[in-house]
Amino acid sequence: MAAMKVTVVPVTPFQQNCSVVWCEATGKGAVVDPGGDVARIYEAAKQTGAVIEMVLITHGHLDHASATRAVAEHYGVPIVGPHRDDAFLISQLGEQGRQFGLPEADTFEPDRWLEDGDTVTLGRLELQVIHCPGHTPGHVVFYEPESHFALVGDVIFNGSVGRTDLPGGSFEQLAHAIRQKLFPLGDEVTFLPGHGSTSTFGWERKCNPFVADLAFED
Repeated sequence: MAAMKVTVVPVTPFQQNCSVVWCEATGKGAVVDPGGDVARIYEAAKQTGAVIEMVLITHGHLDHASATRAVAEHYGVPIVGPHRDDAFLISQLGEQGRQFGLPEADTFEPDRWLEDGDTVTLGRLELQVIHCPGHTPGHVVFYEPESHFALVGDVIFNGSVGRTDLPGGSFEQLAHAIRQKLFPLGDEVTFLPGHGSTSTFGWERKCNPFVADLAFED
């Protein structure tokens, strides 16, 4: 059984959880959601010893995707994700970066847009792609079933959920994605959110004030 390893690299004033993930058996890895501070990302990746083979993007918001082009060009690797419905957000990254003081921000065209049910191969790992709209229309989650670990971006947090008051947001879609697509993966699944600490789907199903079972009881 191949194991997935994860190193978290909080970046930019947004303290977004960029991560480096890799297959322990093969050393093949990816940078997930490079929002900025590329020097920190490169150093963290170097420390892991992983060979970066792709950049994975959960969604098109500035704090998650600003440095996507820079990182992909640095390693000479493809950009994978998000879902095509976030194309309108990606097209605005350069302008937004100037507004928020993120000089690395630039637009990009993914080498591969993702759909619900796709898989992404990383060494011996197969990441399952789950389309989870609500925070953004094209948000995707990456789930590695052998490790029971999910990279959820801004869909769900420890004790909260992603904002739905931004363009393309919908709480109904978000809650449906969490409760019908993520929670059924199992209470034991640990997830890394885009901000803050890890949690498990089981804990959030019981205690999250926005999407817990009690919040949806008649």
